[in-house]
Amino acid sequence: MANARRPSDKRTAAERRGRTGETYAALFLRLKGYRILAHRVRTPVGEIDLIAEKSGTIVFIEVKARKREATAIDAVSVHAWQRIARAAENWMAKRPQYSQHGWRYDLIGIVPGRLPIHLRDAWRPGMA
Repeated sequence: MANARRPSDKRTAAERRGRTGETYAALFLRLKGYRILAHRVRTPVGEIDLIAEKSGTIVFIEVKARKREATAIDAVSVHAWQRIARAAENWMAKRPQYSQHGWRYDLIGIVPGRLPIHLRDAWRPGMA
C-alpha cells in the first residue's frame, strides 16, 4: 500500500513509552492492592488506559509518561478528562455487576528514575 501513512519514529517511540508506562502503572497499582480489570479500553466515545478496582470502587486511570513530574501531572486537558468520563460511563453501562460500586478518576505520572506518582481522585465531572 503505497499511500498508507507510516507512523513517524517519534510517534512510534511515544507509543512505546506510553505502553511501558501503563505496564509500570498497572504493576504499581497491583502492589498497592488494586485489581486490574482492563488495559487500554477502547469505547465508541474514548479510550481508558487502565481500569482497576479496590475496596468497592472502580477507578478509571489515565497514565502519562513524561520526562518531568510537572509535565506528567499537567498533561491531561479538561477535554481529555471529559472524553475519559464519557468512555467510563459507556464502560459502566455495559457492566451491571458494578452498578453498586463507586467510581473515580485517577492520574498516574510515570517519570524516569522515580516511583509512579499516583493522584487519586484527580478529576471529577463538572470541574473546570
